[in-house]
Amino acid sequence: MVSAVIFLPLLAAVLLLFMAQEEEELARRFALGVALVTFLISLGLLVNFDSSKADFQFVERVPWIAEFGIHYYVGVDGISLFLVLLTTFLVPVVLLASWDIQRRVKEYLFFFLMLETGMLGALVALDLFLFYVFWEVMLIPMYFLIGVWGGAQRIYAAIKFLLYTMVGSLLMLVAILYLAYLHNAQYGSVTFDLLQLYNLKISEQTQLWLFAAFALSFAIKVPLFPFHTWLPDAHVEAPTGGSVILAGVLLKMGTYGFLRFALPLFPEAAHAAVPTIMALSVIGIIYGALVAMVQPDLKKLVAYSSVSHLGFVMLGMFAFNVQGVAGSVYQMLNHGISTGALFLLVGVVYERRHTRLISEYGGLWKQTPVYASIFLVTMLSSIGLPGLNGFIGEFLIMLGVFKANMWAGAFAVSGVVLGAVYMLWMYQRVIFGELKNEENKKLTDLSPREIAVFVPLLVLMLLMGLYPQPFLTRMEKSIEATLARVERKTAVVHAEPPPIQVVAER
Repeated sequence: MVSAVIFLPLLAAVLLLFMAQEEEELARRFALGVALVTFLISLGLLVNFDSSKADFQFVERVPWIAEFGIHYYVGVDGISLFLVLLTTFLVPVVLLASWDIQRRVKEYLFFFLMLETGMLGALVALDLFLFYVFWEVMLIPMYFLIGVWGGAQRIYAAIKFLLYTMVGSLLMLVAILYLAYLHNAQYGSVTFDLLQLYNLKISEQTQLWLFAAFALSFAIKVPLFPFHTWLPDAHVEAPTGGSVILAGVLLKMGTYGFLRFALPLFPEAAHAAVPTIMALSVIGIIYGALVAMVQPDLKKLVAYSSVSHLGFVMLGMFAFNVQGVAGSVYQMLNHGISTGALFLLVGVVYERRHTRLISEYGGLWKQTPVYASIFLVTMLSSIGLPGLNGFIGEFLIMLGVFKANMWAGAFAVSGVVLGAVYMLWMYQRVIFGELKNEENKKLTDLSPREIAVFVPLLVLMLLMGLYPQPFLTRMEKSIEATLARVERKTAVVHAEPPPIQVVAER
């Protein structure tokens, strides 16, 4: 079932290449249909997931390059389950929202479906080599989506995005190869099996170097301050669909990477990095909020709000307790839904007015009441109003962070207040007031297709805000197992490694 979810979009992308160039409507319907089928199959993972188990489920393992210990090895646990669902959920939403794309439609759909395969593969890979392959596969489609369908500075933004992420990726590759070498030294065999690599005994000094290599790659992707400078350019220049997927899923690859790889593989180094990561996260929360507050461009405002929101995710994760990590995972989902919806809302007015300047708007409530209502719920979700999804994640994170470090929690709270200030101020300037601009008097409200794009997002905001238990229950065991693995490895890391097994030559 997992492989079907991963590769169905890729198969559809290949089939798209055989369609005639002029059959754009058919290509759109075909891509959307496949994305919806992929989402339905992924719901099977949710339905059949056993929340009483912490182990990986739906595991599939096939030898790939067996001579080097490389396998096609995938599975899902309570941490990756909802990120997989978030991905399969957002892709059809984005394809429906991109219905008006008129240039190179087939290629646009091809790259989106290819990107979906890369993202899903990275989320379920249990072999580090396989993870790295999917990690790289993600970069190419996003590079083209920004570079071909982006704004005026799209080439600059696409190259900056690619260079930043590739530099981090190469260091991670070196660290992955060194882990395989270490396994060979300790157990007499080369493997990239993540669960076996969890058992490696690595000295504290070596852990620090390896953690740094992984952490740099993931910190760029998050993006953690001060590695965030590629993000505003990429978000602003990307087409609306690209911005939604970038914020909704791709940024989560960094936070997911920390939780799945960097923390359990290098627990002592991760503990040693807590003060640094917490300090950078708090700076990111406050810095992102302050910079967002002064942005004249709607899309840049939302982009900098991502820097602030993901600082909370990192802060909760490095609290190293169940509340903080659960809040962190929950906030990954919230950010994907709420910020994705905000980018879609910005895209709606940009398509009509071809400007994102806040000063160009005002009084839209009278002209576009449906748009203004959906914008209101989404904005309140983003600032964490009780009853909506953002509140649950932020509450759990703050609970965990105050238990771990009261000062970090106290500073982070200011980010919550600043977030409410810049979001409410932005909403007031765009939606309320008099409708003075003559151009805005010609604006049309949301079409039925556009409403259909936002309805599932609004339903999830309410569902996750009012009834979070089904989500948290499925995450709990896997989070506890990850934290237990980190603590157990920290306790035994100084123990003597097992004797090297000598393999007799035949």
